[in-house]
Amino acid sequence: MKPIIIVNFKTYLEATGERALKLAEVCARVSEESGLSIVAAPQSADLHRVAQLTRAYAQHMDPITPGSHTGWMLPHALKQAGATGTLINHSERRLTLADIDACVHMARELELTSVVCTNNIATTRAAAALEPDYVAVEPPELIGTGIAVSRADPEVISGSVDAVRRVNPKVRVLCGAGISNADDLVAAIELGAHGVLLASGIVKAPDQEEALRALVSKV
Repeated sequence: MKPIIIVNFKTYLEATGERALKLAEVCARVSEESGLSIVAAPQSADLHRVAQLTRAYAQHMDPITPGSHTGWMLPHALKQAGATGTLINHSERRLTLADIDACVHMARELELTSVVCTNNIATTRAAAALEPDYVAVEPPELIGTGIAVSRADPEVISGSVDAVRRVNPKVRVLCGAGISNADDLVAAIELGAHGVLLASGIVKAPDQEEALRALVSKV
C-alpha cells in the first residue's frame, strides 16, 4: 500500500474556518498530483465542509451512543459529517484503555478508519492488541519541536513496528512527532512505518502547499 500522510489541523488559526478549507484544497491537490493518500484532520467545527473537499478524519471521538451527552463527540455525528476515520487517544486528548477499546470497536462498526495514538513501544503493543487500523507513535516531548522521532529516537519506530507485527500484523504503524520534511518521511518509511501523522510542519509553514509538496517529493 502507498504511504499515508495525515495532516492534523489541531486548533491552529492557520487551519481554522476558511483557512481550513484552503488547506483541505491543498491536501486534495497534492494527493492527486503525488498519488499518495493525504488525509486532513480538521477541528470538528470545520469537519463537514473539509470533508466535501478532501478525505477527512476527525481529531477525536468519544465512546458514546446517541443520547444525553452534551459537549461530547458522537461517532455517528462524525460519520454523518463526512469523516472517513478518526484519531483516538492523541497525546493532547488522552483516553483510558477501556475508552480506547470502545472507540476502536465503534469506529469499526461505523466503517471509520481508526488511528490510535501511542507514545512508546509498550503502549503501541497494547494498542495493537485492540485491532485498530493504525497506531501512530508520537513521543509527546517531540511534538511540535521540529525534531523528528524517526531521527531523534529511531528505535521507538522500529521497535514499535516489530512489536505490532508480533501482536497483529494487520495493524499498520504511523510515525508522528516532529515530522516536517521529506527526509523525515523517508526515514520513517525506511524504519517500517506505513506513513506519518504531522501538524505544525505543514499547518504553520509560510507556504503550506510548498511545504506539503516538498514533504512528498522523495517518496
